[in-house]
Amino acid sequence: MKKTFTILAFSLLPAFAIAAVDHSGHDMHGMHGHDMSTMSHATSTVGQPGDPANVSRTIEIIMDDNMRFTPSDIQVEAGETVRFFIKNVGQVPHEMVIGSIEELKAHAAEMLAAPGMEHEEPNMITLQPGKVGGLVWQFDQPGMVDFACLIPGHTEAGMVGKVEVI
Repeated sequence: MKKTFTILAFSLLPAFAIAAVDHSGHDMHGMHGHDMSTMSHATSTVGQPGDPANVSRTIEIIMDDNMRFTPSDIQVEAGETVRFFIKNVGQVPHEMVIGSIEELKAHAAEMLAAPGMEHEEPNMITLQPGKVGGLVWQFDQPGMVDFACLIPGHTEAGMVGKVEVI
């Protein structure tokens, strides 16, 4: 019964509420005053935060301690708004950060300087072991968009993925 209630309750949450919580129950807004200047949030080649009312489909992403995203290769259409339903099935924290490879590399360097950094931006989410969360993203133009876990060592171990926007 409890599992059914949890699933039902989670399905009723709007996507923006899911992304605004670090999934240990703490509100992320206004916390962790780290500099996110390396991550662009305006419309760019990687897209922009999506409107939950315009979601055309949901893609489930599994993060695990083998340092992999499943799936790691995704295809979407230009202009499509996607809800990513993300599960950390591992025993350590993982995250999903959407960006260009340049943005991801720059932010990974920030993560090395501040390893306890948690995210509150619309293109990224950090999940503790066993937790779930979501991101809503609109992919504006054709091309390749990268995503990665920027927790130190995870990207280097292969925890990366690509979205092909057609």
